[in-house]
Amino acid sequence: MSDIWPTELRVSKDRHRLLVTFNDGASFELSAELMRVLSPSAEVQGHGPGQKVTVPGKRDVGIMTMTPTGNYAVRVGFDDLHDTGIFTWTYLRELGENTPSLMAAYEAELAEKGLSRDRPGPRR
Repeated sequence: MSDIWPTELRVSKDRHRLLVTFNDGASFELSAELMRVLSPSAEVQGHGPGQKVTVPGKRDVGIMTMTPTGNYAVRVGFDDLHDTGIFTWTYLRELGENTPSLMAAYEAELAEKGLSRDRPGPRR
């Protein structure tokens, strides 16, 4: 059991960010995009080493639902209908502490594969 747990989880009004405050006072604002593209789901992470999927086109993804999972995590549903990621408190903390390097690595991976953070096709 982790000694770290959130005291507040708050989705922004535009649904594009999640504010997480932990019991030790640390607070992070996580983008829905980063959470979606690094979702701990098997759909994104794969079922074994080397199976991780690069998820493009999620710059404007929003958080639709948050469902508690036991006392250790939250299941996040996104407006692209992805909802199989269970974000543990530890994983949310890792995302918060490492956002700049994780985002830079994601953008480099997209560039390497010729992909974009934007959805293909015309914007609505």
